[in-house]
Amino acid sequence: MTTKTALAAAPGLDPRKFRDPDITADGQRRGQVDFVALETLWFNTGTLCNITCRNCYIESSPRNDRLVYLDAAEVTGFLDEIARERLGTREIGFTGGEPFMNPDIMAMLAACLDRGFRVLVLTNAMRPMARHRDTLLALGGRYGQRLAIRVSIDHYRPALHDLERGEGAWDKMFPELLWLAENGFALRVAGRTCWGESEHEMRTGFARLFASHRIPIDAFDPGQLVLFPEMDATVDVPEITAKCWSLLGVDPKEVMCATSRMVIKRKGASRPSIASCTLLPYEPEFELGDSLKAARRSVKLNHPHCARFCVLGGASCSASACGKSK
Repeated sequence: MTTKTALAAAPGLDPRKFRDPDITADGQRRGQVDFVALETLWFNTGTLCNITCRNCYIESSPRNDRLVYLDAAEVTGFLDEIARERLGTREIGFTGGEPFMNPDIMAMLAACLDRGFRVLVLTNAMRPMARHRDTLLALGGRYGQRLAIRVSIDHYRPALHDLERGEGAWDKMFPELLWLAENGFALRVAGRTCWGESEHEMRTGFARLFASHRIPIDAFDPGQLVLFPEMDATVDVPEITAKCWSLLGVDPKEVMCATSRMVIKRKGASRPSIASCTLLPYEPEFELGDSLKAARRSVKLNHPHCARFCVLGGASCSASACGKSK
């Protein structure tokens, strides 16, 4: 389903919005984000996941292979391009799906760490990750805090976490979270803000959880506990115009697509391609070619997620700039 078809079927969204890449529904010049530098390169390791969440923005599941597994050679090819083009990239992120289901994940992590990058892996910290305990310990022992693991915990109460991820998900995740903490990994957590609680209430609840289990995460540091706004393309949201930057007091250089890109590989494709960000892997209009050099261009904010998550929500997926709240 293309963006325009999906948006036409979205009952809560004004159908006049997000149609023209240059002009908003009320005739104003659409906002765009100019490329600044490739600080973070993401690899989507594939959309297959061991669970099906109630509201996964990328629709990951045990059956969704719309984005297929990347392999280690494809990843190292982009690392070579970073070096060849002198892009100055500092951080590599891995997302999915569940990255630890990819057969080459540990080789990919090792390749990035060997080259001196900081590495961030997003995971549900369930059985796929547990299968790699020995190799993770070896990487953690060798590279220390340059390898960070971000665990998705939708709420600090087990019942609400399970409401999103399925009955018993907490009991499968939490022992692995404790294992990561006990073994000194650079640990992060990502939660959701869909529960009707204030940010302070959410952070206080997570702080109690972390303290009671001696988990070394500062819940009031948005870089350690990220609270993501919900992304529902069917709910109405304002379009971002060129005037919005000054009206909102937002610097476009701080928006995720100014400093990051994501490598994806579509099912049936002969080679990977570059998406503008982690949020829009299925939208062809946000695909920027098959090289990092070609992807160094402006992005027009012609999607509800651009407004809801990045500009109005003030969020970013990277470890260095994540979770900024407005």
